[in-house]
Amino acid sequence: MPLSAPRIGQDLVDVARFRRAFEGKEARWARRVFTAREWAVGRLSADPARTMATCFAAKEAAFKALGSGWGQGVGWQDVELPEDEQLPLALSGRAAELAAAQGIVLRASTSHTETLAMAMVLGQPG
Repeated sequence: MPLSAPRIGQDLVDVARFRRAFEGKEARWARRVFTAREWAVGRLSADPARTMATCFAAKEAAFKALGSGWGQGVGWQDVELPEDEQLPLALSGRAAELAAAQGIVLRASTSHTETLAMAMVLGQPG
């Protein structure tokens, strides 16, 4: 059923949490959360933890804009943040199915400071 009004999702992430995670054994979880492209881009950035925190916020915001959480069939890797924010999010799997059923595309806007990363995702008719 096509969506009649835009959907919005928003998320805010503590960058320090990502710094701690990347320093220890917990980095394995990141390979389950991020696509190979996101992982490669993030690891090569000037501040990998901040880049990955921003990407994580975009994924969470996308789940909210879709009206579904990762626990409801949408996988972490079903949403990929493009390097160019002018492009829509790349969706696959259950995320792509939900977006198609709602007749929307998802676009993200992200920002960060040294301590916080945030993303807002707009689901608009597409």
